[in-house]
Amino acid sequence: MSTPSVLNERYQLLESLGNGGMALVYKAKDLMLERNVAVKLLREDYSKDLAFRERFRQEARAAANLTHPNIVTVHDFGLDQGHLFIVMEYVPGDDLKSLIRQKGQFSVQESLELVIQACQGVGYAHRAGLVHCDIKPHNMLVTPEGRLKVTDFGIARALASIDPQERSDVVWGSPHYFSPEQAAGFPPSPASDVYSLGIILYELLTGNLPFTAKDSADLARMHKEATPHPPRLSNLQIPQALDDLVMKVLAKEPSSRYRTADQMGRVLQNIYESDPSLRRANSYMTQGYNVMSGRPLPVAVPAGISAEGQAHPSPVQEQAFLESAQQDPIGLEAKEGGEAPLNLQTQTPALPITNQVVSEQIQAVQSKPEAVTFNPRQPVSVPITSGRENPKPVSQVALSAQKALSEPAPSLPVPKPVDWLTWLLGLAAIVLLLGLIPFWTYIYWVLQG
Repeated sequence: MSTPSVLNERYQLLESLGNGGMALVYKAKDLMLERNVAVKLLREDYSKDLAFRERFRQEARAAANLTHPNIVTVHDFGLDQGHLFIVMEYVPGDDLKSLIRQKGQFSVQESLELVIQACQGVGYAHRAGLVHCDIKPHNMLVTPEGRLKVTDFGIARALASIDPQERSDVVWGSPHYFSPEQAAGFPPSPASDVYSLGIILYELLTGNLPFTAKDSADLARMHKEATPHPPRLSNLQIPQALDDLVMKVLAKEPSSRYRTADQMGRVLQNIYESDPSLRRANSYMTQGYNVMSGRPLPVAVPAGISAEGQAHPSPVQEQAFLESAQQDPIGLEAKEGGEAPLNLQTQTPALPITNQVVSEQIQAVQSKPEAVTFNPRQPVSVPITSGRENPKPVSQVALSAQKALSEPAPSLPVPKPVDWLTWLLGLAAIVLLLGLIPFWTYIYWVLQG
């Protein structure tokens, strides 16, 4: 049975993107909505197997109920000419395993940024009551911008359907990445996905897997019994806190790990934010995306280009400007002959400020002050001294601010303290006068009488 070129008279298969044990993945075009999609087509030899067909439907149902920026979205599911297929969003880029093969060891920053996103996607599935059960870099797609998306929920298990007492002679998953309890045939849990995320983080940081063996049985035994070497022995750039976290999530007992991927992601985020050297200006996490909330930031236009197509400062430049302003609130200091500051409006370097330019500006102000105008977008620089040996030129706006700060505030009249003795003497005099009026009136009438 040949593969049709168009499925359900809607999805036109364009090119092969890859293949797995159960299915083939194609890049396709949705003829109805005119957009690119990815089509996962169940292999021909599995299409007649009811068990595999049920698993394929399960994957579609499980992923269709998950809507998260770090999970591949499922659009459709169908059957055409005996072929079962799932239609998903098309994610440009490569899977994480291909990137590991190309690059080998990743930096600490890159490793954290990728695994934090993976934790967000897997953690969302945990909150929805699903255990992925097959976490591995092959099932993580990374776009050229650095966004990671988790895919392939083919053997995902609903938490409500897992019996803690169940045992299985068939182990599903990937031997290099499954957990010790999965290797032993015990039921999986969210902590099993956490273990697999720890294996991926170990591989990113060191360029190697913690366990390697010739066959699956030896790998399963090592997951259950062997203790991996701390990743910091292979990469001294790894912070001690991150090294401790990796060893914690690779614990043999599920209760010794983090219970969910969300918990692991929050700890990784704290490590990422606590060390300024781990936050790269050009990273996906710091440009246009809030990793922990899983929501895009309000800015929807590329850095440096406004919605009208005009240049504007990028978030990185604005942050640098704010940090410089905090360090020098009077004005951004420019050293003579040094690198010119960046104009945030035009993103072009301003003209270098030298003492010769400053002197010419001072002479112009002194000779014809009424002919000098100041443009706030292109401030004129004049030298000032603030207790320094060598004056440094700052902007006219900064000079005005410093002058205002240096001038004493206008004095207000201060009321004199109340002289209570004077008030008492005046009150006594008034009382005395009021008492003498009847007395002199009586004397007057006696003399008249």
